Amino acid sequence: MNEQALLNSARTVEKQIKINLLNRGMSQRDLSDLIGENPTQVNRAIKGDMSPKSIRIREKIYTVLNIEE
Repeated sequence: MNEQALLNSARTVEKQIKINLLNRGMSQRDLSDLIGENPTQVNRAIKGDMSPKSIRIREKIYTVLNIEE
């Protein structure tokens, strides 16, 4: 996958998460408290960071927000 495709995928995931947060009236801070993760790490995960920790955080986010991977 080229860099542009990766960037587009990351943006799509970020939008999906943010829309789900808005629909639930939640902030990223609320989400980080709910899943027990640092708000900065949650933001990195939402923005598309590909570190193993960010991937695990996104999995938690998908579960909490009922997003299918």
